[in-house]
Order: sequence, then C-alpha cells, then structure tokens
Amino acid sequence: MKLKKSTPLFLLLAGFALNTHANAPTNEEIYQMMLELKKEIASLRAENQKLKESVEVVEESVDEVVIATDEAIKEQEKIASRTTFGGYGELHGNWLNDRNGNADVDELDFHRFVLYFNHEFTDRLRFFSEVELEHSVAGEDQVGEFELEQAYVQYDLNNKYSLSGGVFLMPVGILNETHEPATFYGVERNNVESKIVPTTWWEGGAMLSGKYDNGMSVDFAVSSGLKATVDSNYAPRSARQKVGEATAKSPSITGRMKYTGLPGIELAASINHQVDYSQDSLSNVDDATLFELHTIIQKGNYGLRAMYAMWDINGSGPKSIGADEQFGWYIEPSYRINDVGFFTRYSLYDNLANSNSDTEIKQWDIGINWWLHKDVVVKLDYQNQSAPSSMAELDGINAGLGYSF
Repeated sequence: MKLKKSTPLFLLLAGFALNTHANAPTNEEIYQMMLELKKEIASLRAENQKLKESVEVVEESVDEVVIATDEAIKEQEKIASRTTFGGYGELHGNWLNDRNGNADVDELDFHRFVLYFNHEFTDRLRFFSEVELEHSVAGEDQVGEFELEQAYVQYDLNNKYSLSGGVFLMPVGILNETHEPATFYGVERNNVESKIVPTTWWEGGAMLSGKYDNGMSVDFAVSSGLKATVDSNYAPRSARQKVGEATAKSPSITGRMKYTGLPGIELAASINHQVDYSQDSLSNVDDATLFELHTIIQKGNYGLRAMYAMWDINGSGPKSIGADEQFGWYIEPSYRINDVGFFTRYSLYDNLANSNSDTEIKQWDIGINWWLHKDVVVKLDYQNQSAPSSMAELDGINAGLGYSF
C-alpha cells in the first residue's frame, strides 16, 4: 500500500534528476513540483493517521479482552474461595489402672475424626457445618457414632450483630466451641468440661451475637434443651439429645458475656436455663440452671486456665439422691518453650453434690505437648485420681496425636 502511494513522488524526483543535465526546470515547473510534493506528503500523513487509529483500536480491543479475562478469573477465584473445607482428628492411647475395682483401661482409640464444610454466600451471609465420626466405627452394635455437630446459617445484621440459625455449639465454657487438639493441654478433655458443662454440647435453635470495639461480646440463644433421665442420676452429659428427633416441649435459654479487651486475657460468664430439665417426661423434675465462669491468661511463655461450673436443678427426683446440685472446677497452669509446652491441672467434680455420701472425684494431671506444627501436636500425660470406693479410681498414662487443618 505504501509503495503505490509513493510512486508519483518517486517518478517526479527521478524526472527532476534527469532533467538537471538536460533542460533546467523553470520556476513554474519547480512550483508545480512543490505542489505535487505537498499533496503527496498530505496524503501520506492521512494514511499514517488511519494506520495509527487502526492500531489504537486493536490495542484497545486487546486491553478490553485482557481486562475481561482477568475479571473473569478473579470472579472464579472469589467463588471458589467462598467454599472452605477443614477438619481435625485425635488418636488416643490410654493405659489406666482402677485401684478400686476391675475397670482397668488398656486401649488405643481413634477418638474423633471431624470434617468441616463451610460456604460464604455473600459478605454478610454464610454457612457452617461439622460432622464427626467417633471411635472409628459407627453402626449397629458398633462402639462409634456418626454425628452432625454443627449446621447453621449466620447472617450479619450490621457491623456489630449477627444472627445464627440451625444446629450450633452452645456458648458455654472454654472447650465447647473450640476443642481442636492443638488448642488445649492433655490427651483427654478435662473432667469439668466433660461431666458438668458438658462438652461437646450442641442444640438446634437461633442465636444473636454481638461484638463491640472495647473487647466485649455477647451471645443470646433460644434452643432445644436437655432431657434428663433417672437412670443417669440426672447427669447433664447423658441428657444431651443431639438434635436427633429431640423432644422439644420445653426450650433452653443461654446467655454469655465475654471480655477480650486486654492482650492475652479472656474473661467469660455463661448461664443456661432449662425450662424443664426432663422435657416434661418426669413429673418430679422441674427447671435447671447452669452457671459457668472461666478465665484464660497467656502472658509470654506462661499460661493459665481456670473454670467453675455449677448446676442448680429443681424437683423432688434430683433432690432425693443429691443430684439437685452438680458442680466442678479446675485450674491449669502451663509453661511453653518454643514448640514444647508443660502443664499441670487439678480438677474436682461431683454429680451428686448434695448426697449424704462422698461422691467427689479429684484428679491431678501432669504432662507435655509437643507441637510438630501449630496445628499438629503429640501429647503425653499422667493422671492420678482420688475417688470414692464405690467408683472407679483410674491412675495411669495417656498418649495422643492430634491435628487440624
């Protein structure tokens, strides 16, 4: 295209060069040649401008394609990142001697295998779930259970308050909501948060939560409740219904206040009220209330956990055997050097605190945690129990391996 446009100019210059040796051009001829040259230059400029505009259009189209492709990739990545997957597990070994009888324990157990599936629908609406297989094998005549511990939707009402609905862990105690193996000392969960709280405890219902800039947070839940039985001496752990065709004649109301405004310190108080502790199944059982207080302190290498929990149960049935009051407490100092932590714990609990007999169970634990990774831990501890002669008194070694991701 460019050669064709420049041909007249080339012929004009060639003719001018030949005529230089023959007949010199007149002023009029030179003027005409200048006009032709000016026209040719203008034509070339116009062509160059068209080519430049064409290139700019192509460049803009390429840029638009690149931007659109980048945006599409980012949107797909954003959608993919909205769904998350995780879990944790614990392998336990227990070698315990019953000094009061023949209830020795010598076993290896994959105690828990847990998976999380979560999804974020929008920046304000999300879903959480947790499924658990206990003791490796579940089914008829098997020791294990397959359970749905959490399945709830959470919606942010604003920057401070959120509303949750579904199956969720109750906002009580230290371990009930956060119990991944690498987050606590000891192979087994402490007795107070097993026999009194009772961890792990979940219900179905709705919960309003609020978080404030000063470090305070509050939770208020209305949910299904416990269903106590005579056979279990009205113990709260055996009263969990786990939202499996749970009797829901009477609700449960739970409230918690927690303060984390100072670095390394958590202070919390919870209260749970069961409108009818037996879900109207027992005429001699009325309402029940759980009070719980705890603190967590972590300053440098030093740590401390302490907790107190108590049930006040009304009704002639629990009172007749001393189960109208059930309580427990523990204190647990610890010291961590890099990836190795040492702890000791003293705990006491009693599910028949108002009986005329000695029913307290006291226990000392001392042990070590070795974190191979912040989410992978090896545990070893020794426990020494003091229990009434009518109960098992278990002393011995516990070993464990735990992980989360």
